[in-house]
Amino acid sequence: MSPKQPGQGATLFAAAGMEQDAPHPLPDKLRPRTLSDVVGQDHILGPDGALTRMLATRTLGSLIFWGPPGTGKTTVARLLADATELHFEQISAVFSGVADLKKVFDAARARREMGKGTLLFVDEVHRFNRAQQDSFLPVMEDGTVVLVGATTENPSFELNAALLSRARVLVFNPLDAAAIEKLLVHAEKIEGKKLPLDDEARAVLVRMADGDGRAALTLAEEVWRAARHGETFNAEQLQEILQRRAPIYDKCWTPAKIRCFWRGGWSAWRSRTLVSPIRRRWLSPMPRRTPLTSSAIRKANSRSRKR
Repeated sequence: MSPKQPGQGATLFAAAGMEQDAPHPLPDKLRPRTLSDVVGQDHILGPDGALTRMLATRTLGSLIFWGPPGTGKTTVARLLADATELHFEQISAVFSGVADLKKVFDAARARREMGKGTLLFVDEVHRFNRAQQDSFLPVMEDGTVVLVGATTENPSFELNAALLSRARVLVFNPLDAAAIEKLLVHAEKIEGKKLPLDDEARAVLVRMADGDGRAALTLAEEVWRAARHGETFNAEQLQEILQRRAPIYDKCWTPAKIRCFWRGGWSAWRSRTLVSPIRRRWLSPMPRRTPLTSSAIRKANSRSRKR
């Protein structure tokens, strides 16, 4: 995690170092301190990744991070501010309104007059309505802020076209099994002890994380809390203790999306959504499993005549 900058929630207790002694969740303790520590996003942070090439020029444009939870969007935004020597400012679209945005923009303008740029990280940026999203356009155009927005929703549907035209969309992939395993190994090193799991249970834990690095570390922390001295869990015991992590369902799982996943997986769907952001239908609809009733046919015919 990047060091706190002046004015970012500093207190007397934090200044005295007492905050370091307070308990922290395992995902917070293992938050990467450099971009090279981020796992599972080699397509943007690898030697030929998009962000790596940007940082080589010491310049940064506005970005939209699109991906599922626990893939490193917030962490990468913080580390980008450090790498480019920009002031890091974070807000959440859940708790912020137009008045809050005006204060942030005014502070960024004052900072700019003193020669300091601002990286504004907006979490859940898709929660802003259209008018609020439009308020970012002037400060993005004149360089007052470098906007980095994070969203779990498809930007083509949830963000204004004007905002998307001024920012680059970078996709964060769910962490694969190898990346989750790296996190668990790092956690064992930091905690100074092995996870009390046999090989099968460890594989089950990786699958339970479902590509979410934060969830993997949270589950590992729960395992350490539950284990008695010298106890080792098998797969069945692990599922009983953790009660299995509830699967996450996407509200946008349309039949067309399911068919696209069957044919080409996540990359196929992503390429369709990013290449054709305006069209909402890319594939033919899934054939009906039950025949249409006569009343449904009459309704369809009446709708077509009205058109």
